[in-house]
Amino acid sequence: MIVVDTNVIVFLLIQGDQTALAEKVLRKDSHWLAPKLWRSEFSNALVLGLRGSSLRLEQALEIAGKAEFLMRGRDFQIRAAPVLKLAEHSGCIAYDCEFVCLAQELGVPLVTADEEILTKFGSIALSMENFCS
Repeated sequence: MIVVDTNVIVFLLIQGDQTALAEKVLRKDSHWLAPKLWRSEFSNALVLGLRGSSLRLEQALEIAGKAEFLMRGRDFQIRAAPVLKLAEHSGCIAYDCEFVCLAQELGVPLVTADEEILTKFGSIALSMENFCS
């Protein structure tokens, strides 16, 4: 069981140079968890793909469905107090701190591509490469 940030979900489901690595993460541990926030961030990534003409609406809808299936029942509402405390202490944005808080509360690793999170929360955050090695 691991917490993954939205970028890992994006890398898995939208073909690109990080897709193979995200697939390797999934093979190593397929029980992915995330705060409910992942849905909005993922939708925004799809919208950017639509606006950038790298995705058609039909593709975006199919990818959204796959993401919802992958994460069904695996997303959690995070309380504001620990997020705010963590954001104040770390200097990170609240969105990122939701993922960190969930990993801390569950006592599981956070797999992320976010360099700031990797730097500031090295005790719990792992890059995809480090998680797979």
